[in-house]
Amino acid sequence: MKPKEVRALSDDELAKRLEDGRVELFNLRFQMATSRLDNTARVTTVKRDIARIQTEIRAREIAQANASK
Repeated sequence: MKPKEVRALSDDELAKRLEDGRVELFNLRFQMATSRLDNTARVTTVKRDIARIQTEIRAREIAQANASK
């Protein structure tokens, strides 16, 4: 997921994608621990997607706080 795509999502969609990403990361880590994971690069990709989503959520919180001042 590219940063431009993340910025285009609504707040509800961001929350949903964040939850889905965390569940997927948990499952990938579990598969890695049991040696059933084929594509180990997917873990890094999911981590980056989660970080991008969290960054956008925080940026929106800061923008909202500044707008209310």
